[in-house]
Amino acid sequence: MNTAAPHGTEERYRSFAAFYPFYLTEHVNPVSRRLHVVGTTLVVVCLVLGVMRDGRFFVAAPLVGYGFAWIGHFVFEKNRPATFKYPLYSLMGDFRLWFETVTGRRKF
Repeated sequence: MNTAAPHGTEERYRSFAAFYPFYLTEHVNPVSRRLHVVGTTLVVVCLVLGVMRDGRFFVAAPLVGYGFAWIGHFVFEKNRPATFKYPLYSLMGDFRLWFETVTGRRKF
C-alpha cells in the first residue's frame, strides 16, 4: 500500500512506518545521504560533548545537523527538506538512516 501523498496534496503520514519509505525517496543522492550521516554523527558528538564538557555544544548540535542535511537537499537532491512538513518524523528518519548506515545495514 502506497501511503505517500501525491504531489500537491496535503495528506499527512499517520505513522513513522508509513513515512520512512517516503523519507528514503527524498534521500536518493549518495552525496546527500553521506552529508546526512556526517551531520547526524556530529549531532551525536555535540550532544555527548554538551553533557561531558560544555553546554554550548547543545546549541551547535542542530546547526551542524541541519547544516549538513540542508546542503544535501538544496545542492544535491534539489528538493525541500521533509523537516519543514514532518519535523518529528524527519528527525526520526535522520537517526534511523544514521543507525542503518553505521551498523552496515545501509551502504554509506
